[in-house]
This record gives sequence, C-alpha cells and structure tokens, in this order.
Amino acid sequence: MQDCVFCKIVERQLPSTVVYEDDKVMAFNDINPVAPVHVIIIPKAHIANVNELTESNASVMGDIHLAAGKIAEKLGVADKGYRLINNCGADAGQTVFHLHYHLIAGVKLGPKII
Repeated sequence: MQDCVFCKIVERQLPSTVVYEDDKVMAFNDINPVAPVHVIIIPKAHIANVNELTESNASVMGDIHLAAGKIAEKLGVADKGYRLINNCGADAGQTVFHLHYHLIAGVKLGPKII
C-alpha cells in the first residue's frame, strides 16, 4: 500500500534496524521502544489487521509466531520471557494499519495492559 509506513520499510524506502527477515516476515526495532527489547513483527504483504485475514493469507500468522520465537532466541529473551501484542483497530490502539505484533522484553513485565 502506497502510504503505509510499514510497506515503505519492507520496500526499503524508509530506514529501520531489521532484526529478522525471511520471504514472508520482517521484524525491526520499534522507533519508540517501551522496553529494552521492542521489536515490530510484520508480514511483508500488506494486511491491515486481523480482520483482513482470509483462508488464503492466514498462514502468515504461523509465520509471524515462528519468527517471534527465533527473534526472542536471537535477542536472548526466549528463556526469561517476552510479550507479543497485537492491536486490532483504532479503539484498541492500532495506529499503523498494517498487521503487526510488538515483541516486548528485557524487563519484568507485570499484568498491566500496554
């Protein structure tokens, strides 16, 4: 999508610090981290949010979760723990309308919803 900031990152039109990439998924450091480890994991294909998943593209959810485990291992937080967060829609806090997960770790996270 032309004006999607995450699509521009995938296309290398905007800079990012990529921490993981394969043919379907990309992950990069969040520009406004809330924890020592704060990575955004996205499908390379533009999907606005969970509501746009279909039978033909739903497998990307497995790809994202497999990538999350690899990223957590690579960044040394797999054993201590990490949080995956997905916001679906404006009222849930989604500000970039490209399906994405926040992988947050590096500090002890409480039950607070962020």
